[in-house]
Amino acid sequence: MSVFQRVLSLGPRSRGLHEVTAEVAAVVGESPVDSGMCNVFLQHTSASLCINENADPTARGDLEVFLDRLVPEDEPYFRHTHEGPDDMPSHIKNVLTETSLAIPVVDGRMALGTWQGLYLWEHRDRATGRRLVVSVW
Repeated sequence: MSVFQRVLSLGPRSRGLHEVTAEVAAVVGESPVDSGMCNVFLQHTSASLCINENADPTARGDLEVFLDRLVPEDEPYFRHTHEGPDDMPSHIKNVLTETSLAIPVVDGRMALGTWQGLYLWEHRDRATGRRLVVSVW
C-alpha cells in the first residue's frame, strides 16, 4: 500500500478553534487516492484537533468556555508552569481531546458532513506555529 503524505506548517494562532479544512482538503486533492482514508496528526502536546460544526461560530465559543471551566488556569497544585499559567492546562486539554483524526476519502474528497469542519484547537495564549502530518492512502 502506498501512502501519500505532506507536512503542513501552520503559523502561530491565538487561543481557540481555527478551521483547517481547506488546508487538509488541498493535500487530499493533491493525492492520487480516490477511495480510502485521510489521517491528520498534530505534532504537539498543547493543542488538539477536532471535527466540529463549521456554520455557527458560537458552537466553537461554547466549546472553548466549557473546556476552560473544566480545566482552569492558575491552580495552585500545577507544578508545570514554566511557560506561563496556560502551560499545564494546555497539556491537560490536549490529553482530554484528540491529536489525530481519521476521515474517509470518497471520490477523491474528505467525506465530511455538510456542517463539519476540521479544526486546530489552540490551547495556548502565545503559541508557536503548529505542524500537521496529513497521510492519505
